[in-house]
Amino acid sequence: MIGEREQQQATESLSTVRDWLRWAETVVRREPVFLGHGTDNYWDEALALVLPALSLPWDVDPNVLDGRLLPDERAVILDWLKRRVNERVPAPYITGTAWFCGLPFHVDERVLIPRSPLGEAVDNRFEPFVAPDQVHRILDLCTGCGALAVASALAFPEAEVDATDVSEEALAVCRANLAEHGVAGQVTLHQLDGLEGLDGGYDLIICNPPYVDAEDMATLPPEYRHEPELALASGEDGLDFTRALLRRAPDYLTENGMLVVEVGNSAAALEQRWPDVPFMWLAFERGGDGAFCLSRADLLAHRHRFEQAA
Repeated sequence: MIGEREQQQATESLSTVRDWLRWAETVVRREPVFLGHGTDNYWDEALALVLPALSLPWDVDPNVLDGRLLPDERAVILDWLKRRVNERVPAPYITGTAWFCGLPFHVDERVLIPRSPLGEAVDNRFEPFVAPDQVHRILDLCTGCGALAVASALAFPEAEVDATDVSEEALAVCRANLAEHGVAGQVTLHQLDGLEGLDGGYDLIICNPPYVDAEDMATLPPEYRHEPELALASGEDGLDFTRALLRRAPDYLTENGMLVVEVGNSAAALEQRWPDVPFMWLAFERGGDGAFCLSRADLLAHRHRFEQAA
């Protein structure tokens, strides 16, 4: 916790951007807060709070770091650090911005903070699992803030993109991000729970669904408690949503269509449940795991197994 005495000392003693960055790292390292919403080390976490508080970019000229701050600027940084440390609010909710595929997205507590390793797959246009020039229609299930939908629309500018979410609050955030990135005319939003109500004919279905199992939900760090539970929890084994998706996905894919799903820590439960299904697990150079591909042909070949698990 940042107590009143420490707050007063910081306000009276720290004068430059560099001073506040140094102290911010000390504070987040000391507590320590839980990282994982855009940063993986305490220095980057300090940068993620201090620089946006001053409307400074990540690549700011180092000479600026020695500039003295106004009292109001110091007050904003202190307030943000208190929220991060004392209330354990993730930094993107404090700053209002999360970065995904090199793009800024508006986020607040209506949506999950985008951090899926599938962003790397989007950057690679899902090669070698699909032929990019054969992707004409894309579906992003459980879109949340729309990060995957926006990134996919930009990666496949000639493709039509549908994006769905059960939460109207999440879709409101998504609409703002579609407009911000100029893809509102390319991406169509649907308030739906799963695939019901869609026409199908997708060459690529992407889904980062709820996949946290009951055991992990019970032990989540405080930072995750600020995120919507609807976007995290998925039953005892974390596979409630994925089970239904595996059964129904082939009806919505084209003949050579591909399903790409992230299941995170529930990957072990998935393989244990269906050891004979040829899940193709994606490898990510930038870190992350727990995402698989399945072709429509494989989904159909093993459909009886998925239906047995209903």
